[in-house]
Amino acid sequence: MTTRILTGITTTGTPHLGNYAGAIRPAIVASRAADADSFYFLADYHALIKCDEPARIQRSRLEIAATWLALGLDTDKATFYRQSDIPEIPELCWLLTCVAGKGLLNRAHAYKASVDKNVEQGEDPDAGITMGLFSYPVLMAADILMFNAHKVPVGRDQIQHVEMARDIAQRFNHLFGQGKELFTLPEAVIEEDVATLPGLDGRKMSKSYDNTIPLFGSAKQLKDAVARVVTDSKLPGEPKDPDSSHLFTLYQAFAAPTQQADFRAALQDGLGWGEAKQALCSLLEAELGEARERYHALIGKPADLEDILLAGAAKARKTATPFLGELREAVGLRSFRSQASSAAGEKKKTGKSARFVSFRDDDGSFRFRLLDAAGEQLLLSKSFADGKAAGMVNKRLQSGEALDVREQDGGFGVWLDDECVAQSPAFADSSARQAAVQRLREALAPAE
Repeated sequence: MTTRILTGITTTGTPHLGNYAGAIRPAIVASRAADADSFYFLADYHALIKCDEPARIQRSRLEIAATWLALGLDTDKATFYRQSDIPEIPELCWLLTCVAGKGLLNRAHAYKASVDKNVEQGEDPDAGITMGLFSYPVLMAADILMFNAHKVPVGRDQIQHVEMARDIAQRFNHLFGQGKELFTLPEAVIEEDVATLPGLDGRKMSKSYDNTIPLFGSAKQLKDAVARVVTDSKLPGEPKDPDSSHLFTLYQAFAAPTQQADFRAALQDGLGWGEAKQALCSLLEAELGEARERYHALIGKPADLEDILLAGAAKARKTATPFLGELREAVGLRSFRSQASSAAGEKKKTGKSARFVSFRDDDGSFRFRLLDAAGEQLLLSKSFADGKAAGMVNKRLQSGEALDVREQDGGFGVWLDDECVAQSPAFADSSARQAAVQRLREALAPAE
């Protein structure tokens, strides 16, 4: 089975070692798996939420695109594109906005943090907060659901957004799916063994903290940055504790096991911090030197990068365009021509005015009802642990499959694979029950 993986990087800065170790390197490795269908993108719409400097965003888009390619992303295998080159994404974002609950978005961490900061400073709770920031989770949901990604590699601070995407997808499926799962429910993937690198000051390496080590800076820039990594005051000859050393954490993210063991032993034997930093520089140079040359060659040919990204967008839209058409149909944004064809087709159908209604119980389980033309309930399904299972049973009932109807509890049940999957209400007498069974068979009869 093919697993679709999707991830993106916001284009607001120059890629650094933390981006590489925590996101880009593991994503490129994952894209090489035989069963992977990878979608990797430049999240440039997201960049507008936090940055109002056009030149910075444009430069970052160029740098991040060149970074992925210089580090070995195979665009023949993976789909690599800019978010802003897929017009279906903002349209889907609006469709999802129309079903996303404000209460759900009120709980988003980034929005709550901004509100709390305003309150602490005595400001209006929503001072300076844009709709872009408030609706960020919906745009992220559109990124994910546009391509029905199965797995979304994220940091722990992004788990909530993937969970929100699941909630929004479930509600859309319930409202418009008619028993079909339009959206796959995505799963957040936390790579426990992927490095989270400390920055120069020991905090998480982040552009926000201005503590990063540029990924493709010159050898001198690399050396100058590493020289600023915070260490303790122990002198050469004094034993150092590798497990409390930010420098050792950086080293082990790029070293083979034998190199890690040797570096650990050297620190414990009193290796000076200056020599240790030189060892880290040498390790990084060996890892990134050739990629740096490819990076600068790509930066020098922006037209070639443009062609690669537009080809990736065309590839992505082969999936996005027809899928958005299906979603537009589902919500009622249909062509009048198709409406006329549908009306003509309805004249040929008999007994197909009944409808299925899917819903979710308070306990989180999934169920569906079958209502006849008058809105009277013919069937109520059993509870299903997940929407996909409920949808499959619903689909089988609508397919015209021969019905196994059995009397039970004053009404009747419908059985599939020797299991009762739905049951009618009780009836006053056998004639009423038989009439209901007949309406059921007419409702589920295949179209002529």
